[in-house]
Amino acid sequence: MVVEVEGFFGVYLLYSVNPQFRGRIYVGFTVNPERRVRQHNAGRKRGGAWRTSGRGPWDMVLIVHGFPTDIAALRFEWAWQHPHRSRRLCHVTRRRRSESSLVFHIRVLAEMARTLPWQRLPLTIRWLKQDYCVDFPPGLQPPLHMPIAFGPVRARTTRCQLEAVTQGNAPSLPCSICQKPFEDEEDVITCLQPACLQRFHIVCLAKEFLHNEPDQLLPIEGTCPSCKTSVLWGDLVRYKNGCYGDLEEMGASAQVHWTDDLQL
Repeated sequence: MVVEVEGFFGVYLLYSVNPQFRGRIYVGFTVNPERRVRQHNAGRKRGGAWRTSGRGPWDMVLIVHGFPTDIAALRFEWAWQHPHRSRRLCHVTRRRRSESSLVFHIRVLAEMARTLPWQRLPLTIRWLKQDYCVDFPPGLQPPLHMPIAFGPVRARTTRCQLEAVTQGNAPSLPCSICQKPFEDEEDVITCLQPACLQRFHIVCLAKEFLHNEPDQLLPIEGTCPSCKTSVLWGDLVRYKNGCYGDLEEMGASAQVHWTDDLQL
């Protein structure tokens, strides 16, 4: 059973298995992948898109999630749908005759993952249907902070681990950086280390991580001010949103682009 991630914004890839339209691709935005694919397969009158209506059944084969807002995800969706109209993707060549539509869309995705502003986002690229998995083009592996995962989106995997800290079973401590109280739990981000678990305002910790990159708005990695452990910003965000635990459970093959890049 797939459970919706709190604050989940995703951009997905559909693949038609209808013999008449087999291989046709559709890119869309969703806050609930399981519900959205049902709507597409039920047709336009049941909430599906007119471009997918009557061309199914469709498989949702891949989803990119971890966007900070729905606007960020929608802008990503538009650029993935229209790479040759996006000013940020003018370097992407058109689909080759030898490329299937799926392979072309993965090539565009690979280019987007390495292009500003998306290259700094804490995104996860997740294959929902591993049978459709294709390799990213040589030299176009996603950045190290963007894991490639497999399997359904699982929500609140680590919420239970944080309850003692965030839901009244421990004193309501202030931000470890500015020492000011938290007005909203949505503004809180927590260190991953079990021996630390210090809490910070998201803005405070982001500024700390960006100390050596003052011209950037979004950090990629940094050192916890309390336990001095190096951590990826994307991992902190995934932990906060409850979708970090399944990354810990992935096999080595799911993170192959990390090890391959480190061995270069």
